[in-house]
Amino acid sequence: MAQSVELKNPHLNKMSQDYLYHLALNVPNTKDTRDIQKRFGDVKFICMGGTASRMLELALFLRELLGVKDNSEPEDLCRSGNRYAVYKVGPVLCASHGVGMSTFSVVLHELLKLVRYAKCQDPVFLRIGTCGGVGVPPGTVVVTKEAYNGYLRNEHEIAILGEKVVRPANFTADVVKDLVACGLGDNFKTIEANTMATECFYEGQGRTDGAVCNYSEEDKMQFLRKCHDEKGIRNIEMEATMFSSLTNLCNVKAGDICVTLIDRLKGDQVEISMETKSEYEHRPFIIVGRYIQKILASTT
Repeated sequence: MAQSVELKNPHLNKMSQDYLYHLALNVPNTKDTRDIQKRFGDVKFICMGGTASRMLELALFLRELLGVKDNSEPEDLCRSGNRYAVYKVGPVLCASHGVGMSTFSVVLHELLKLVRYAKCQDPVFLRIGTCGGVGVPPGTVVVTKEAYNGYLRNEHEIAILGEKVVRPANFTADVVKDLVACGLGDNFKTIEANTMATECFYEGQGRTDGAVCNYSEEDKMQFLRKCHDEKGIRNIEMEATMFSSLTNLCNVKAGDICVTLIDRLKGDQVEISMETKSEYEHRPFIIVGRYIQKILASTT
């Protein structure tokens, strides 16, 4: 039986209104959200990626795939906020989240509240992005099973009221399974594997090409091999632990699907052409599109 989202925050029930500041969306009466329900109540999938341009591209791709008859330019529903871009295509929201956990957590909190107020039924949150591979060739699509932090622990750490709070960082098993299944039979490889999510792009990921580096190439390779051999990590990005832990805590289904642009065991610099990069970035679109079609077909 389909269910609306119930968030783990009792204080929301005491609020008479809620301004989702970074989305520039106002909920003037939290006891009567019919306007929000009218605008967003049919949403079943929230697809998120780093840049506004990529989410616009995804919106156009899904519009054609889902047969949404609209030839106009997709409207950025949150453009007045000047922070995040959000496009709606039928039952799908395509939202940008910036780079890293801090910017992503802001919009994720507000999107979770949005689907609550809109009374969306069993929404699925999906992150679509690019990443560095670990022992897999560029162009490999990785669907994250477990997310590891920079200490190689399967958890997310956050400071709350001056205390360290640790939460598990696992993605929804059936979403992972279905996403991988939707990637079978293509001319590129889709795998289920673990992901490391770091707080920084350079030192946190063991790169030697940043502004600062106080470790050797040998140190870097030893660390990356440990990620690969001991933790089953096949890609590195900057969002998965926070994303999985927060959606887990809210009992919301979620999946993280990224395409590798480089094999970090072979170097730190992305060397593929822009044309190849664009083709690789489209691969998760294909899989997510199939997944959305599959879920919609099973619920109609």
